Amino acid sequence: MPLTFTLDPAVTPALRDGVLDLWTDVSNAGGAVGFVAPVDRERIRPELVKHLTAMAEGRHRLLVGHDEDGEVAATAFLAFNTHRLMTHWVWLYTVMVHPRHQGKGYGRDLMAAAADAARGFDGIEAVRLSCRGGLGLERFYASCGYKEVGRVPAAIRVAPGDDRDDITLLLPLV
Repeated sequence: MPLTFTLDPAVTPALRDGVLDLWTDVSNAGGAVGFVAPVDRERIRPELVKHLTAMAEGRHRLLVGHDEDGEVAATAFLAFNTHRLMTHWVWLYTVMVHPRHQGKGYGRDLMAAAADAARGFDGIEAVRLSCRGGLGLERFYASCGYKEVGRVPAAIRVAPGDDRDDITLLLPLV
């Protein structure tokens, strides 16, 4: 059964906790979403608060995918670029699908929904994202239409002796 996507859902305690649980579960399953396992909700909470604050200030938008049980199963944040020469594209951040839903095509559905959401923003011509190398994520994003436009070798230190590339990809919308 497909996910139901909502852009800018009401931020209720249930939604906040659902995103927090998703982020924790994805991180602990090895997902490249800003943390390295093991983490708990309290380690992730301050980062979620930053995203929620940016949403309240109109700088970020939240796309949420709910599964058939109404649980938060996928998320992505879209962040407007505030540099006056770069306001024609948005960043896509914290792209997550719950580990129990991996392999169902929900990641591709999330990426399509994020692109559709960005197309609805005035003046937006592209979506840009970055990902951690070493996991094959760039191949997944390429299969969703993104093109690699930059790579900084060994920019992300996952652990001592484990440095990964920071890969930037772009999806033109026009």
